[in-house]
Amino acid sequence: MTPIHELLNRIVWDLEFGNAHFVIGYYDRVFDRVVRVTFERVNLERGQHFSFEVVGNDGVARMVPFHRVREVARNGEIIWRREAPA
Repeated sequence: MTPIHELLNRIVWDLEFGNAHFVIGYYDRVFDRVVRVTFERVNLERGQHFSFEVVGNDGVARMVPFHRVREVARNGEIIWRREAPA
């Protein structure tokens, strides 16, 4: 399986692949569920190897560790999935 940070970088840097609608689903411990956000709300900082920032509907930025990403959809189709830990 492709590591999630490599897939996210491909979305940013591969213009042909990244020219699509992406949704990232990550596990939110506060809500105890998978939260889905559009890729436009994701901020990947250069040099950050463990997490990324998501801006919520409330305008508040939250850090999400890469290991909490559960799925990535491209144009409505799941292209990457990580099962929840047992």
